[in-house]
Amino acid sequence: MKATEVLADLKRRFPNEPEYIQAVEEVITTIEDTYNEYPEFECYNLIERLCIPDRIFSFRVSWVDDKGQVRNNMGWRIQHNNAIGPYKGGIRFHSSVNQSILKFLAFEQTFKNSLTTLAMGGAKGGSDFSPRGKSDMEVMRFCQAFIQELWRQIGADTDVPAGDIGVGGREVGYMYGMYKKMARENTGTFTGKGREFGGSLIRPEATGYGNVYFLLNMLQTRGIDIAGKRVAISGSGNVATYTAEKLISLGAKVVSLSDSDGTVVIPDGLTQEQMDYVFRLKNIYRGRIREFAEEYGLPYHPGERPWQIVDCDIAMPSATQNELDGDDARALLKQGVIAVSEGANMPST
Repeated sequence: MKATEVLADLKRRFPNEPEYIQAVEEVITTIEDTYNEYPEFECYNLIERLCIPDRIFSFRVSWVDDKGQVRNNMGWRIQHNNAIGPYKGGIRFHSSVNQSILKFLAFEQTFKNSLTTLAMGGAKGGSDFSPRGKSDMEVMRFCQAFIQELWRQIGADTDVPAGDIGVGGREVGYMYGMYKKMARENTGTFTGKGREFGGSLIRPEATGYGNVYFLLNMLQTRGIDIAGKRVAISGSGNVATYTAEKLISLGAKVVSLSDSDGTVVIPDGLTQEQMDYVFRLKNIYRGRIREFAEEYGLPYHPGERPWQIVDCDIAMPSATQNELDGDDARALLKQGVIAVSEGANMPST
């Protein structure tokens, strides 16, 4: 296998999918030498079968807003690979969602799931619908319409979705409720459900806490203590907030949070009181991080990411893909950052 030839062919076949090509390039250029130690892999063209999804479902989602207007969004489910078990991967609701982003996420999910040593394949799904600014009833109607199109393609032994950006316990609950109604069964088809109806203990915390776990292990290789270190976090969703919570408990200083509108800087470090406010703002009121800045009189930088405006020792990108680029990396190095621990999917270019 020649990685350059594989990539050239994929670029020719999928010319408008840069995120997908980026993710594939990162992986196959890394495994090229090891892959070529096994000539039998090439006989069965395993590399191409690993890169190209098993199947892609795309569909229109029509739903009714609170004014009675019919709205339309696109929905997708990428079932990438089920070689070792049922497809498994989240659902993302965000205006930026497209087939390229979901293909990259499903590709990476295949490797992430295999590394757990559990029998799980890789998948991802979502829609260009954004829950931001929508009422609970609008979100519910959209989720129900989304599952009406998708329910036949998922199931406990087939494909098990979860949450992702824009999809938390509320959205999973709406989708799972409709799935049960359509499929007439009550199985563990969705993960990320509320604990009251089949969810798992510490499921919401797992990614953020896991991000800190990796950071601690990295620091341990250099004999560095996390206590007192200034940590810049991007995002203010599930991953970012639980990353911040765990860091606070370990004595670190969280000096930034952000969302798609901008970044709030917390010079003295996030307090537990402020952390509780952010949880309520984001999980109950679905507000913007600007409101947190206004509530506590903190510096707010509209349209900015944290990396070039925050004085920190550690960076933890926890928002979305490609949010930390070469210029950001140079700025972080210049200010003496000692570690970058990635909580989001492919956050560094």
